[in-house]
Amino acid sequence: MSTFSLPRASVPAHLRLAQGHVQAGEVYLMSRSSQHAGPETPLDMLNRAEGFFAFRPADNGKAGGGAVLLVSKAQTISLTVAKGDLIDDPARRSAARLVAIEIVLTDRSTLHGWAHVELPEHHARLLDYLNATPELFFAVTAEDGTHYLNRAHVLYARPKD
Repeated sequence: MSTFSLPRASVPAHLRLAQGHVQAGEVYLMSRSSQHAGPETPLDMLNRAEGFFAFRPADNGKAGGGAVLLVSKAQTISLTVAKGDLIDDPARRSAARLVAIEIVLTDRSTLHGWAHVELPEHHARLLDYLNATPELFFAVTAEDGTHYLNRAHVLYARPKD
């Protein structure tokens, strides 16, 4: 087995799985993204082609912390991290529209937040945002952090304008 690995940074996160369990822990992001300049974001990591990602549960008082879990993206409802700028480029950020949104997930939890819509004006509805890409995960910012949601686990969404 090769000992070569790319540098990664740990990011505190809360993982919600299809079974309804929410677990605090950390995910690991590459120091450089292959999609854009700068480090990988949680959204980049979740939308990579690989079916699994590494998650270390919080230690919950155990010496040495929890063992790393290889989590199925298909079974991941959401991954939540502390709020940060979803759009690094100031020009893109100023052009993006914030759309208030309510989302009900398959575990019956409800999320109220904002989607950062970067679409042409005539295609800037919530429906356009949700259908703009075939990627598995999309981002919603809320008071408690940024939620990366699995489209397959969304029952419905509605604008809250």
